[in-house]
Amino acid sequence: MKNRTWVPVTAAVLCALWLVVWSSFPKQVAAQSAQQSVDVPKFEVDPFWPKQLPDNWVTGEIGGVCVDAQDHVFILNRGELYPKEKLSSKPGPPIIEFDPDGNVANAWGDREALPKSLHGCFVDKHGNIWITGNHDGIVQAYTHDGGKMLLQIGTKGKFDSADGSDSGLSEVWAMNSSHVSFNSPAGVAVDPANGDVYVADGYQNRRVAVFDQEGHFLRQWGRQGSEAEVDAGVGGVFLQVVHCVVIGNDNLVYVCDRNGNRLQVFDKMGNFKRNILIPFSKVSHRIPQAGNALLGYTGGTPGTACWLAFSPDKAQKYAYVADCTDDEVRIFDRATGQQLATLGKSGHQAGQMASVHTMAADSKGNIYTAETQYGRRVQKFKLVN
Repeated sequence: MKNRTWVPVTAAVLCALWLVVWSSFPKQVAAQSAQQSVDVPKFEVDPFWPKQLPDNWVTGEIGGVCVDAQDHVFILNRGELYPKEKLSSKPGPPIIEFDPDGNVANAWGDREALPKSLHGCFVDKHGNIWITGNHDGIVQAYTHDGGKMLLQIGTKGKFDSADGSDSGLSEVWAMNSSHVSFNSPAGVAVDPANGDVYVADGYQNRRVAVFDQEGHFLRQWGRQGSEAEVDAGVGGVFLQVVHCVVIGNDNLVYVCDRNGNRLQVFDKMGNFKRNILIPFSKVSHRIPQAGNALLGYTGGTPGTACWLAFSPDKAQKYAYVADCTDDEVRIFDRATGQQLATLGKSGHQAGQMASVHTMAADSKGNIYTAETQYGRRVQKFKLVN
């Protein structure tokens, strides 16, 4: 009798214990189940892209990278060489265009005429290339082949500051208000619907400035935000630096608030919609880094929300964020803001990243990362699923 009644009693006790354990971890189990059900894109580095550069060219810091409708990739080469490189090599041209296979298709640019410290680029629906540069006060547009400058907003070397000088190299106050110039603009995007030009302005200013296709000022939004405001998630203010601007297929404007460690989302009139937080994953934001003062910040790391690209599907399901503190690309669900995965890690081998700064995605879903200070290269990560 004892043996016959022992089994069902024990089973009932075990079942009850299991229910207690299960009920004590509902959030953890749900989170794991949700994560497992998401189809996260996977990438692998193409170590043979781009191909060998011609004529002993060497690239310096790669400030920006952008892609046209034919999946040709443009990089902005700042061109500074190490002393040893100068003995046997020469700086590549400022703008280098690669075909999808990584061959140099074109190269051009006059460094004296281009924005100083080349930073961000964008290819509009007509194939024209737009260029910004921190430590300058202009935004320029060129024909696809670089043969003609189509538009310049601002005067080269004249800044939106109290005395017109570069606030990043002095104690001069950035005005954040000019209708005709900028103060170290970082990124640019052109609205395909009407040609309006959105400028992330930028390293010294704290605004998004909008111009029509002829360069006339339309509106702006953004201001300096206190660290407390940023930590509290207050939308519509910036700490440092307003680093990128991207117009989504949802007709919303996504702005990289780099040192605020978040994307801020607005409508095209500048009305705040939401934050997508990009928390630090590996490195304390209190660790100082050399050279910060010249980049417009004096303490802590460069921030996490450095650049943004979307997956090429119509819904733009995935948002890819270049994190220049943790040297990785974060993969988010764009609609929910949930982080799904990361790509890369700090290092100098193929597929690792050193000072990842900007990024772009092509029509096939491949992504390209541009590295500045320590990496000085562009890499291609091929979509494999």
